[in-house]
Amino acid sequence: MTRLRNSFVTAVLAAGVLAGAGAAPATAAGGLLPHPGPDGLVWVEESVGTGGVASGGASAGLPTVLTVACEGGGTVNVTMESQGHRVAGFTVDCPVGAAGAGSAVMAAGVVRPGSFTVGVDASDESVRWALTVTQPE
Repeated sequence: MTRLRNSFVTAVLAAGVLAGAGAAPATAAGGLLPHPGPDGLVWVEESVGTGGVASGGASAGLPTVLTVACEGGGTVNVTMESQGHRVAGFTVDCPVGAAGAGSAVMAAGVVRPGSFTVGVDASDESVRWALTVTQPE
């Protein structure tokens, strides 16, 4: 029940953040990243330009995987913070006509319990991106 509640809170927070960030229409068939399934804390199906997400419900007892895919030319710089501490950062090349992807895998305990944020800084406002944050059991 706790995981279900956390997923609901995550979805509500993600929707609120994306509404303010100018989210793009839903991904057409062949999107950048598939739905993360039951291990997912966050799934941003599609966004364009600079943006990000804030969420709650992370567990310190599980590893965390942040994955970002993008396309359209340029790059995206990705950062993840947990309870005010930077826990991941990487850059993804976003080719034209194909998807580029990057991930950060963090051991259990790196992402602290509770809230976290992910920022996506696009080199061009036309870059299309998607992200997932999962905690595989």
